Amino acid sequence: MLFLIILILTIASSFILPWWAAAIIAFLAAMYWGKTSGKAFWSGFAALFIAWAILALIKTIPNENSLATRVAHLFRLPNWLLLLLVTALIGGLVGGMAALSGVLVKRAFQKK
Repeated sequence: MLFLIILILTIASSFILPWWAAAIIAFLAAMYWGKTSGKAFWSGFAALFIAWAILALIKTIPNENSLATRVAHLFRLPNWLLLLLVTALIGGLVGGMAALSGVLVKRAFQKK
């Protein structure tokens, strides 16, 4: 459930909000719906990994990957797919860390 919430809200908001809004979405969703730190991290990681990959594909397919290919060559990557993987990996780490932080903040303020 946490995975789907983060994924849907990230994709929906990415067209009007900056990239770092995805971290806030993952943080707040995990703070509200997160149960364990491991599940929260992997839910946030997978949701943002997939969301950033989808969003990067939406932006690169219309121009036949020309800009993505040029940027990949700038970073000395063999092709644009590796650049897409690196981009999605960075997004996944942002989402995973934000979701983990949300669960840990929730746990810190819970009454024992």
